[in-house]
Amino acid sequence: MRVLIATEPGNPARDNEDFAAAASGVLLVVDGAGAPAGLESGCSHSVSWYARSLGGLLLAEAVNTGASLPEALAVAIERVNALHQDACDLEHPGSPSATVALARVAGDHLEYLVLSDSVLVLDQVDDEPLVVTDDRLGRVIAKLDDPDERPPLGTDEHAAGLLSRVQKLALYRNQPGGFWVASTKPEAAGQALTGSVPLEGLGAVALLSDGASRLADRFGLATWHELLAVLRKEGPGELIARTREVEASDPDGSRWPRGKASDDASVVYWRPHE
Repeated sequence: MRVLIATEPGNPARDNEDFAAAASGVLLVVDGAGAPAGLESGCSHSVSWYARSLGGLLLAEAVNTGASLPEALAVAIERVNALHQDACDLEHPGSPSATVALARVAGDHLEYLVLSDSVLVLDQVDDEPLVVTDDRLGRVIAKLDDPDERPPLGTDEHAAGLLSRVQKLALYRNQPGGFWVASTKPEAAGQALTGSVPLEGLGAVALLSDGASRLADRFGLATWHELLAVLRKEGPGELIARTREVEASDPDGSRWPRGKASDDASVVYWRPHE
């Protein structure tokens, strides 16, 4: 199983809050939800700690047990809780959280799970790419955001607006009618998007954090076919490099309003028949 992986922080001066890995037929991307300055969490651990801890435990659970993918994620969340429940307030609405994209070979099929806005792209030989991502977070953000109030990235106004948005989002997180992420509630795993596809006819599998899918789903500068072609011909590192070039061309977010000028970006890419 030859898997290509690339991961890079959005800001080299800060920790990468993504986790990307593969082992024994399992592919995984965990994207920690970055906390803006001033946000209280009730937890002494960083978002990067949470993403790495969840990712390592989830990878082990998916590889070493016969649990379904939602069951594996629920167990991993419980085990992370156990690591810091004595020192941290796990009831706090600002507890660290993450999105998840997970795939596992099961016989002649590929099982998958996507929780929140990480992206799974299946390159189907005889059909259009199948793109799996959970848009419930996006729908909540669309309700909260005022499109007429988009101050430039890097300004105090932008930072204040981002903090306000994240604080409001906490009221919808892991709630019916809101959106679901991996955090302190194992039951969130049952809200993930799941499925299974035959390996026959599957040209490639790509798991991307939302910082790596931007060329297609935020910037609109590539189709999913084109994004897959970059991965096939030049690899995950090139996809991230092209994303960085586009982000640098719009440093204040005037063309593409966003929370961060550059986000952590991770790609796991596998071609089953090579």
